[in-house]
Amino acid sequence: MPKINVYLPDDLAESVRESGIPVSAICQRALEQAVQRVTTIRAAILDDLSADDLSQRLQSFTARMVTVLTLAAERAREAGAPSVSTGDLLHGVLAEGNNLALQILTAIDVAPASLTAPAGPEPGGASEGLRFSRPAAIALEQAVAEAIGFGHNYVGCEHLLVALAAEPDGAAGKLLRERGADAKATRRAVGVALAGYAHLRANISQPGAPGPAALLTAVRAEIAPLIARIERLEANAS
Repeated sequence: MPKINVYLPDDLAESVRESGIPVSAICQRALEQAVQRVTTIRAAILDDLSADDLSQRLQSFTARMVTVLTLAAERAREAGAPSVSTGDLLHGVLAEGNNLALQILTAIDVAPASLTAPAGPEPGGASEGLRFSRPAAIALEQAVAEAIGFGHNYVGCEHLLVALAAEPDGAAGKLLRERGADAKATRRAVGVALAGYAHLRANISQPGAPGPAALLTAVRAEIAPLIARIERLEANAS
């Protein structure tokens, strides 16, 4: 049986050794799930897929993420495009209107309303049926990887935002990076936002508890010194 090396941080490696968990079986299962997700993305033909169809095929994708993909496919189809581009995916994120990716953009001072999702074809896409362009497929695959990296068992719009910002060839990534929403900034913001959300979520339903505006303020307050410190370190290293 082929062998694949898996590298872990020292603390995690020590914890794994102490726990005695079956590393090989867990890694195999995680890889099987990741491969299945990526294969499903690559094989998807979007011509006649409804939101319910996508939900069945991409079961780890959140409902908002499925809505984003549906909106992206509708935009590409209406434009007569040969494939769904990264611009279409960004359009879906913006048009869905109520997802965490939009809050992340706002927290890093990129107003979602100021963004116009790029239009136009991108490389790739199959000759049979409406599929994702090559950059869009890579971005979706990277979104799965981002979710795994965060230790999440779902793929959401926040993961897609990081992936779009990181994807080098698509028009959406170029636009996001030009506006300052690169992969590092968005990934940091996602981590801080999720930590802040977990902290405040238990209190939001209580009378007088902080709402979404307070969450956004908390996220910005947490992100600002972190970004400033990292920027100073990067400036000193250059």
